[in-house]
Amino acid sequence: MRGFSKSGGDTNGFVNAWLSDNRYEDYYTRRGLNDCRREMITFCFLAAQGGCEPQLLAHITVNLRTGNSCSFLRNNISQCLPYIGYPRTLNALCCVNEAVEPKK
Repeated sequence: MRGFSKSGGDTNGFVNAWLSDNRYEDYYTRRGLNDCRREMITFCFLAAQGGCEPQLLAHITVNLRTGNSCSFLRNNISQCLPYIGYPRTLNALCCVNEAVEPKK
């Protein structure tokens, strides 16, 4: 996230600044959740929202870096299925698979 709040230029720079201030300064600095749990929750929120696969992919990568495994993410999203439906669950599973497959 270094430099993210200043990126985007005149067209969407203000949104990047808002996101950085809100998400990363307000939520990530709070105590109570470790990084693994916080990223797992973010993964579930994004999957439930739908239509934000690029952000979901990015947070899958962060989940993996913080120690959450692919099977952990798959299990979590399967628990969300009754609430978010099959399409969003399948999209999230595709994103998990895409994030872990070697790029060709």
